[in-house]
This record gives sequence, structure tokens and C-alpha cells, in this order.
Amino acid sequence: MAGKEKGRGEEKKKFSIWDLPDVPMGQLPPHLELQRSRVICNKDAPIHTESVQYSGAYASMGVDNSLRLDHFCNNFRVEVVQLTEEDMEFDMIGIDAAIANAFRRILIAELPTMAIEKVLIANNTSVVQDEVLAHRLGLIPISVDPRLFEYISENDQPNEKNTIVFKLHVHCKRSSPRFTVKSDELNWLPNGSELVKKSRNATSDSSSKPETYTSFTCSQDTLPEFAKNPIAPKHPDIIIAKLGPGQEIELEAHAVKGMGKTHAKWSPVATAWYRMLPKVVLLEEVEDDLAEELKSKCPVNVFDIEELGKGKKRATVARPRACTLCRECIRGEEWEKRVALRRVKDHFIFAIESTGALPPEVLFTEAVKILEDKCERVITELS
Repeated sequence: MAGKEKGRGEEKKKFSIWDLPDVPMGQLPPHLELQRSRVICNKDAPIHTESVQYSGAYASMGVDNSLRLDHFCNNFRVEVVQLTEEDMEFDMIGIDAAIANAFRRILIAELPTMAIEKVLIANNTSVVQDEVLAHRLGLIPISVDPRLFEYISENDQPNEKNTIVFKLHVHCKRSSPRFTVKSDELNWLPNGSELVKKSRNATSDSSSKPETYTSFTCSQDTLPEFAKNPIAPKHPDIIIAKLGPGQEIELEAHAVKGMGKTHAKWSPVATAWYRMLPKVVLLEEVEDDLAEELKSKCPVNVFDIEELGKGKKRATVARPRACTLCRECIRGEEWEKRVALRRVKDHFIFAIESTGALPPEVLFTEAVKILEDKCERVITELS
């Protein structure tokens, strides 16, 4: 009896959970790996949306989940998909959603541009109120590199290094039809303001130079940066106002450097957004009439039909990147068992649409520099 119990004890000692085939040492089981790396999009709601940050989350299975610099350097990459003068689409692979969102927020709110901040109205007889006119002028993108200018504070005097001056003077004659004022009517004044301040001292010397609203020491068009590239609105056809017969607008607009977190007019992007890479998986072969039905269910043509010969055909995933997650393909009886919609957690499709001050690729490079400066400040404070 004692010998039998001893034999059973030896059998229990030999048994180990690591010997089970579905728990391999050093790697996650397929169902856990799916939860860790994918968002599962069911027809009612997505699941497994959270990212696992804890380094010891899978320690019992021999998997190190900690963030390692060498692992990040080996896996992170940026792949440009489309690049034009104003738009850019690229893939950021191997990062967390928090970093992708940091780039998005920096692009919208922390990259500086030049925008009209002060409007000096000498005459405005149009139907557009002065405040509305000044607001419309502030939203016109200016084609100039903001890195060539300095910020201006309340105590600083406007000069050629921190201010750009535009003049707008348009008049609709009484015998003429209605006149549309567009952004190409804004003329750059490289020598600064031409509006003279009213002098409080009536006995001032008439031979002295009249005081204006800026203090330029030199003309901006003499600077090498602007000699061949005169400053002007990015788009010449933006409508500012419409004048009726006899109406007139005369003003000066002063543009200064600022950031989008102060006012949206300084935001260098019309939009900056990202989404996770879609992953469309066919769980079983979808053939013949079901294949045609699946293709017709998708509004963005993700699926295609492959001819197999002898009248046979099956559905294939041809354009998974175009998937908008409308989930039409998994609605209906039994379709959730045939098609699975997923999102890759560390693969982001990023899109930047520039307003025109800087090219989109330069905007992203500047955003990387700003994030790098922030990280260096944190390290400096902690050290």
C-alpha cells in the first residue's frame, strides 16, 4: 500500500503545466497573443481595446512584456504611402497609441505659424462688421516659414523680425457691379506699417519722420530669405468680403508668430488624424452566391471575387486598408462566423493635411523635434 502511494507521488512530481502543448514557454498562446496585439471588432462593440503596459503581465509564461529600447529600435518604422504638396499619409509601425496621439496633439496645437493678429481699420463701409472682417483675415493661411521669425511679447516693439504687415485697400465704384474682395488683394509691405499714429504733441517737428505702428530697421525684401520668395497668402482666391457700389475697405493687417493652443488660426494643419490598420480575416471559405453577397455588402469594396474555374468562385480580401469598420460584412445571420474584423494595435495610419505654411513632411519632422525636447526636459528634471 505504501509503495503504491509512493509511486503516485512520483507521478505527481513529474507532471508540470509547462509540458502542456497549449502553453509554450517563452511565447503567448494564440488567443492571448490575439488579445494583446489586436482589437476585435464584433457587430455590437469592439473588445480588447486596452493596451497591456505592465511588464510582468505574462511573466508566468516566460514572456517579458517590458518596454525595451533595443526592441523599439528594431521594430519601429515609418512608411510613407502618399505625399503631395499639402497632404501626407504614412504608416507608423511599432508604437503605442499614446505616442501617436502625442504627435497628433503637437501637430494641431504646438507647431508655430504666422497669422494675422492685429487689424488696423482706417475705413470700412462694407456690410461686414470690423470684428468679423478681422476674424476672417486671421484665418487666411500665410505662405512663409515661421522658423524665420521670432515671437513677440506685449513689451516688444513690432519689427522686421517678429511682424509681417499687409495692406488692403479696395473700392467699388458707384457705377460698377458688386466687387468680390479676395485674399490676393492683400499686399505685403516689406518696409512695415504705413499708417501714421496720431501725435499728441501738436508742436512736434514737422521735418521728423512720422511715427507708424511698426519699427522696421530694414526692408524685409532685402533679406535673402524673402528676396526670391515674397510673402503672400497661400491661396489667392479666399473670399474676404463683397462690396456694393460706393463701398470701400482700407486697413492694415499685422501677422505675428503663435501656436494653435492659443488660437486655431495658428494651427499649421487643417486636420491631423490617425487610425489603426484594419485587418479583415475570412474564417472560412466564402464561395459562389455567398461570395457575391459578401462583395455587395461592403460599401468600400474591400472584398473581391476570385474565379476558380468550372463555375466556382470565392471571396478574397483585396483592399483591407480601405475598411472603415462599418461592420456591414458581419451583420446578418452567420456572417460573424465567416468574417472577422480586427485592428492592429501597434500599426497606425497617420494623415496630415497642411494649411500651406510648411509642407506636411516638414511639419512631422518639427513635431518629432518638439516631442524630443519635451522628453529631454523631463529627463533633466528627474536627473
